[in-house]
Amino acid sequence: MMNLLEYVAKEILAKEGVAIPRYGVAETPQEAFDIAIKLNTTPLVVKAQISAGGRAKGKFVNGFEGGVKICNSPEEVKQVAEKMIGGLLVTAQTGTTGQPVRKVIVSESIDVAKELYLSLTYSYAEAAILAMGSLAGGVNIERIALENPQALVKKYFYPEEPLWDFQLREFAAQLGFKGKPLVDFSKILKSLFYAFINHDATLCEINPLALDKENRFWALDAKITIDDNSLFRRNELLGYRFETVYDPQELEALRYGVNYVGLEGQIGCMVNGAGLAMATMDILERFGGKPANFLDVGGGADQSQLQNAFRVLLSNPNLKVILINIFGGIMRCDLIAEAIVEAAKNHPPKVPIIIRLEGTRVEEGKKILKGSALQYVFAGDLEEAAKQAVYFLKR
Repeated sequence: MMNLLEYVAKEILAKEGVAIPRYGVAETPQEAFDIAIKLNTTPLVVKAQISAGGRAKGKFVNGFEGGVKICNSPEEVKQVAEKMIGGLLVTAQTGTTGQPVRKVIVSESIDVAKELYLSLTYSYAEAAILAMGSLAGGVNIERIALENPQALVKKYFYPEEPLWDFQLREFAAQLGFKGKPLVDFSKILKSLFYAFINHDATLCEINPLALDKENRFWALDAKITIDDNSLFRRNELLGYRFETVYDPQELEALRYGVNYVGLEGQIGCMVNGAGLAMATMDILERFGGKPANFLDVGGGADQSQLQNAFRVLLSNPNLKVILINIFGGIMRCDLIAEAIVEAAKNHPPKVPIIIRLEGTRVEEGKKILKGSALQYVFAGDLEEAAKQAVYFLKR
């Protein structure tokens, strides 16, 4: 899945007709100052752009508190941007390491009378799109959903059926709207549907959806998650896919088209097939080891992709051991062996390597490995491979 930053989500919603407060995106404090001058209003809101929630209650590693700040002058906007841009913001959703802030939004402020919540996501159990709304939106929506689930109004919409206006109005009425606010809210929900469907989203969320004192709706914050399997037909979104990848190994793997997820262990894993990769990580845990990554080279990877995957694996400075577990069905073991040998020539490993090969052309693969200068330990099965990896880790 690909999480879009707030400013991108707002661009999408604005194109669908949702009212968004005027804003600009800055990558430097000076740009933030210039945007504030251009907006020519106060107060202004400066918002750190990361892919996690809880920014308002977050704290930067440099000690600065809050990823969302109200400012009363362009000079104050610049000062806040100086503290945010380039910093690491830690929130309840980022973990202790936080996420780097490379951009901020500078936005006009809205005089809010009420904050609401509105979202669309998939319900796989119902094979339907699930709409959720609440009159109690804002930063405490997760707590409200847990403590008072009745505050959330839910309605299922089935993709194979037409989307009727009366359904949208029914949903608005369940939230307690009447008259013009009911009609306006229905239009926003319809726009959210178009954004959801037209961008292959798995989540479209407006929180808060603000109602001002003149009964106008504004999307003050937005979150959209895209199914990255659809990116082949979403060229307009391809440029954003690197913005929310913060792990350097994951970023490199993404450029090479390798399925890689960084973890906290020290045993690097290179496996073909997601199921086998999960089983490999499980058995490492069983024998007292912790995987440093999930890396699935897939069943149809070519030699170049295999070498790139090995390069990504070796780029992790925390590795103590490498475990290569290949079951050659579609993937031939001799091609795997050649790729490992070539990758090791270009990037000599400095840690022990455990190799388990089985399947198509396995004997040819073993011969290639034996005839190389690569130092490795060969394991007959997965259990032996995991035990060997843990042994070298703890040695």
